[in-house]
Amino acid sequence: MSTQILASDIWIDVRTTEEFNAGHIEGAAHIPYEEIAARISEITTDKNATIHLYCRSGNRSGIAQQTLQAMGFKNAINEGGYEALLQQQANQ
Repeated sequence: MSTQILASDIWIDVRTTEEFNAGHIEGAAHIPYEEIAARISEITTDKNATIHLYCRSGNRSGIAQQTLQAMGFKNAINEGGYEALLQQQANQ
């Protein structure tokens, strides 16, 4: 199952491959949180890009957010958990 959140911004799912394959936001890139520092350049090198991060609960996306901020990315946003994002979208 996938869902789509309309945005021109960058969305990155930082969960495991198994979690990503079970369902993800349509158009989201997949980079496990522990690989974010090494692989963010595959997605963008623009330090001003708005990057939305999510995982299952918000913990791993929080770690990824801190990593990106330490690397100089100014607009890394922890969007929290995937299920909460689905619920939020359903309520719109």
